[in-house]
Amino acid sequence: MSDKASRAARGTYRHGDLRRALLEAGVALAREGGPQAIVLREATRRAGVVPNAAYRHFANHQALFEAVRGVALSYLSRSIEAEIAAAHRLREPRRRARAALRGVGLGYLRFARQEPGLFRTAFAARPFGVDEFAGDDDAPRGASGLDPFQLLCQALDGLVEAGLLPPARRPGAEWMAWSAVHGMAFLMLDGPLRGLQDAACGQLAERLVAMVEQGLLAAPHAP
Repeated sequence: MSDKASRAARGTYRHGDLRRALLEAGVALAREGGPQAIVLREATRRAGVVPNAAYRHFANHQALFEAVRGVALSYLSRSIEAEIAAAHRLREPRRRARAALRGVGLGYLRFARQEPGLFRTAFAARPFGVDEFAGDDDAPRGASGLDPFQLLCQALDGLVEAGLLPPARRPGAEWMAWSAVHGMAFLMLDGPLRGLQDAACGQLAERLVAMVEQGLLAAPHAP
């Protein structure tokens, strides 16, 4: 860190913003190297303070990690919201509902490709549950106030309200949709699709979300 940056960081600390500076440093580390790169000592170095100063705000590495994970999930929410925004401009309810569901999947996969370090951090806890998405500080919510799981559920509920998805088929639909898109995300990041160019990944993403949509809305076969 340069002397100028170090002085700026120390000035920020004196004004009571050290927690934000440490969190921003942690997010930058996650963006660069994923969850394993989040190191409290390195965050303090980047913030320009001695390591002991961090303990006023983060008791340990896990506390910083959880805060960074919350921010990563909030960025994921915003990526999804950016895709959904176009759907909300459609006037016809059924088209709007279908486009919103596709937007959730496309925003999820776009974030995974563009921010692999933050995406891996968002889901690095083992195990994790959707109840962990709620919180007062560093809450993983987007501008809408919803977290990624809530955005998915809202889109599925929109299909029901538009008369596209029968209410009896709504329970559990979030797990079907999420598992397909989440699996594709990691195939693109760490699996056999990791070498594909962005355009090819985008085409696969479009095909996948279309498949999920069609699978949810198709009439069930008679036994």
